[in-house]
Amino acid sequence: MQQRKLILLVIFFISIINVQAQNISSKLTAAFTKFENDSQLQFALSSLYVIDAQTGEVVFEKNGTIGMAPASTQKIITSVAAFETLGKNYRYNTAFYVKKNDPSVLWVTSSGDPTFGSWRYAVTLPDVIIKKLNNALKQAPASIHFIDKSQTRQNIPEGWIWQDIGNYYGAAPQSFNWKENQYDLFFNSKNAKTGEVVEVLGGGKTYLNEVTAGTAGSGDNAYAFIPVNGTETQLTGTIPVNEPKFKISASDVTPQQSFYKDVFNKQLQPADANKILSVSALPDGAEMDKVFEHQSPVLDSIIYWFMKKSINLYGEALIKTMAVENETIPSTSKAAEFLTRFWEKNGIAKSELQLWDGSGLSPLNRVTTRAQVKILQFARNKSWFPAFYTSFPEYNGMRMKSGTISGVKGFAGYHQSAGGKEYIFSFVVNNYNGSVSQLVRKMYTVLDVLK
Repeated sequence: MQQRKLILLVIFFISIINVQAQNISSKLTAAFTKFENDSQLQFALSSLYVIDAQTGEVVFEKNGTIGMAPASTQKIITSVAAFETLGKNYRYNTAFYVKKNDPSVLWVTSSGDPTFGSWRYAVTLPDVIIKKLNNALKQAPASIHFIDKSQTRQNIPEGWIWQDIGNYYGAAPQSFNWKENQYDLFFNSKNAKTGEVVEVLGGGKTYLNEVTAGTAGSGDNAYAFIPVNGTETQLTGTIPVNEPKFKISASDVTPQQSFYKDVFNKQLQPADANKILSVSALPDGAEMDKVFEHQSPVLDSIIYWFMKKSINLYGEALIKTMAVENETIPSTSKAAEFLTRFWEKNGIAKSELQLWDGSGLSPLNRVTTRAQVKILQFARNKSWFPAFYTSFPEYNGMRMKSGTISGVKGFAGYHQSAGGKEYIFSFVVNNYNGSVSQLVRKMYTVLDVLK
């Protein structure tokens, strides 16, 4: 009799759980149907995939196996693979050498550290690094030779568009990176009227300036385009009126030169090109002294900022690093192929990941929401998962990575309901119309069902 009561009690609780799951599925169906029928989604494609984090059971799925442009939600794919292949304690190394009898040349070996000179960590601050290096040098060298063992010249990932690559979020990784390969530009719109071209205050480069004064409070709508034919960086767009020193950030395509100028406080001239050289190795047979060595923060700290602030440079450096550590050519295209193979070995069909980069900035990327959820589920059972989970930003009271490029908005992550139920989800929209802020509110309404 006692055993029968126990069995009935178990059946009762299972039935309650099943009813709750059905209720969530029904509510998601209703919410998603309403979302899809909104006029803002008239010509859009929307995909939502939700599973029970503990059982893996699919709670809701719509268009989950259709390839979508993921924008920065793709960063979860790179992050999880980096944790698994490199380890959470992985560090980049940058070392500086001089010949024993010839200190006139400083030789630099770098592993592609994207944090070198970053302002995000105490140990990578430019002033800290410069002081340590100068203290280690007996005399200022006349030139610097940067060791690039790969000798790859294609630093900008295939698929990135010109509108992006001149700006800070489109800074591409190189074998040697400095200050996250970006620099600041300042504009003066104090005396300009709306529509008039404003003054460029500096940045250390040559510009074709077409930036005009916008309305007060209009924000940063200025863009930098790197030179294609010529030497002038083209500046377009608007900044707010009545700003005496308005800052925007652009990508630095010559971080080696910027490092030289910052360390030795010398403005380079055209005749000084031979002071900075890229070579394939240290001098053969020469006796070298290592004068200074720098180690990056550990990988989990790098991924923290990669996810929190969506730093595209970090993602592109990470996939190249994974490729190098696995004896693959460190071009972005080859690194993307490595990443696809890694996930194929871990149960993600190759056709579900059409990857062109490691950050999601390329509009050519195609990823299914089912694949993203599987990857998030894969991470959940790993020893490094707490560090990965901490890296997720919080939006709408949920731990999720957002993604935004033109016509694309996405969210992917984890959520625990008020009742203790844990969900993993990916929600991506392509080709919507209207404002992104309106779309986000509508996406939140769907995701609120999980609360």
